[in-house]
Amino acid sequence: MTLHLTAGQRAWLKTELEVRQQRLDGLLARHHEGASRVEHAHALLADDDEASRQHAMDREVDLGLSDLDTAELGAVSRALLRFQEGSYGVCTGCGTEIPFDRLKVEPQATRCVTCESDAEARAHRPA
Repeated sequence: MTLHLTAGQRAWLKTELEVRQQRLDGLLARHHEGASRVEHAHALLADDDEASRQHAMDREVDLGLSDLDTAELGAVSRALLRFQEGSYGVCTGCGTEIPFDRLKVEPQATRCVTCESDAEARAHRPA
């Protein structure tokens, strides 16, 4: 368990994560109208009777937004699991405590600012 966060900070962060999880669950449920991602994609394709470019672009945007929401939901769920395991708020890169100010902005963060910056720089380097 991380000791750098006060009980009040931990409670606030956990509540924030739970609210985000519920919001994302609701968004995805409304977006997919109760269908799985595959069923939703199939419905969008079936809607494309004229195969217009605009409809294809709308479909890509729709699926892209769904993917982003799904990814964020996964990150939030993993953060809540870290709360249960007692590892929430510890950087997976260097093992230091992630400052509360960073967690307020991104409660599902897994790395401190330094490790996140390093990871992003490595991801954007040409191979």
